[in-house]
Amino acid sequence: MIRTGDEYLQSIRDGRQVWINGEKVKEVAAHPMFRPLVDLRAHIYGMQHDPRFAGVLTWRGEDGEVCAVALKLPRSPADWHAKREAVETVLDEIGGVVTRIGDETVGEMWSLFDGQDILSEVDPAFAENIRRHVDRVVRLDPFHVSANTDPKGDRSKRPQEQDPDMLLHVVKETSAGIIVRGAKYETAAAYANQAFVKPTIANWGDAELSEYAVGFICDLGSPDLKFICRTGFAGRACAEDYPLASRFDEVDTLLVFDDVLIPWENVLFYRHTKAASFIRATLHRYSAYAFVLRSLKVADMMIGAALFNARQTGLDKQQAVQEKLALLACYREGINAHLTAAIALAEDSPGGLVMPNQSLLYTGRVLASSQLNAMMHLCRELFGGQICVTPDFAAFQNPETAPWLDKYYAVSPEWQAEDRRRLLAFARDLLNSDYAGHRLTFQLFAQSPPYANLAAVYRNFDWDVPLRFVHKSAGLSERIPAGIGRERV
Repeated sequence: MIRTGDEYLQSIRDGRQVWINGEKVKEVAAHPMFRPLVDLRAHIYGMQHDPRFAGVLTWRGEDGEVCAVALKLPRSPADWHAKREAVETVLDEIGGVVTRIGDETVGEMWSLFDGQDILSEVDPAFAENIRRHVDRVVRLDPFHVSANTDPKGDRSKRPQEQDPDMLLHVVKETSAGIIVRGAKYETAAAYANQAFVKPTIANWGDAELSEYAVGFICDLGSPDLKFICRTGFAGRACAEDYPLASRFDEVDTLLVFDDVLIPWENVLFYRHTKAASFIRATLHRYSAYAFVLRSLKVADMMIGAALFNARQTGLDKQQAVQEKLALLACYREGINAHLTAAIALAEDSPGGLVMPNQSLLYTGRVLASSQLNAMMHLCRELFGGQICVTPDFAAFQNPETAPWLDKYYAVSPEWQAEDRRRLLAFARDLLNSDYAGHRLTFQLFAQSPPYANLAAVYRNFDWDVPLRFVHKSAGLSERIPAGIGRERV
């Protein structure tokens, strides 16, 4: 059943070995760099019990249990509409955008759920394992993340030609399960409950790589895991100056598997290169929807900030300003159109689920990610130079400097200095800060690099439609080979 915030907090008090900024952390939930997101995740769990939100965030299963809408298997377009409403309700309530909170990673298991026939080729137990884990997530409501990227090492060499631990692999089989060694990068792992771990390398033609063809569910409370985190943004500077970094920084982790036992019941595939290839090709067929939806909310933040600035400074009536705002609106509505159409034209999946229209979903992801940097720069233009030169909050509080800042930052009777300062601080953190740069890079690679996103478009776009049209229009005599260019999985 749905968890409470307290139950979540208790679940991560398991003695895990976590380091951040060179410090070994005694309790993750209490550390100032983790606490904002831990408290936020606990609040989201609490929202499921709040009568104001429960009707949107929960549903009742056939057995009467109350479960989270975000984790429900999508069996109809209505399920996707409900998921979108749930995500938007959460983000509106918390007043910001967070990516790794579980709903956008659970879909990666649904992709493997679609590949049960492939898993059964090696061992029917693997197909049973994924069915059980999908059901377990719905029933137990864990904080589920997805561990993908390895350190990789020298990518011109095979893993066996260098330190083999550069890619996570199996080092031993036991009656209890497999022993794995290596490392993965995973955002939010230090304060999550479980991770879906799978390979990232794409060339599985060489059978010698099969020990790297492994996927499993990892209990993040396992004693032989090490969590080495990048320094968080929270607590590094005044929260008034960095209102987003201080509340919404999702801490990334190098998750070290120091000979970790994975019980057989948690193994989803092993020494099965076909399954590894399948999951890499289909990994985001569901999870990309939640990822792109968050891009829409980031666009809303940029539009809102830029428009407030134009109104504060009296520039919103100028045509040049309106044109730039219109470009932001086009970006936002382009994302919205892809999300909406992907569900309106949803497709049946091989496993009996309903997945967003794959071509529209993946082209929407490319639109959202590839244009984000340009839209951020456009937003900077609309703000001008004040977001990089405005004094910090402390100067607005100092009795010697405050009167001068009150004078020069009050732009009208409606917009006094404090509102102006707050908006400029928000925009600086959204567009210019270390946190803003981190988020831009994260957006570019969080669901694989740009070339892989374009490869997904290539595999899922229906090339036959334009070919047939041009064949007829140009009067070509040769027959078109069926399915040219279309290699859907």
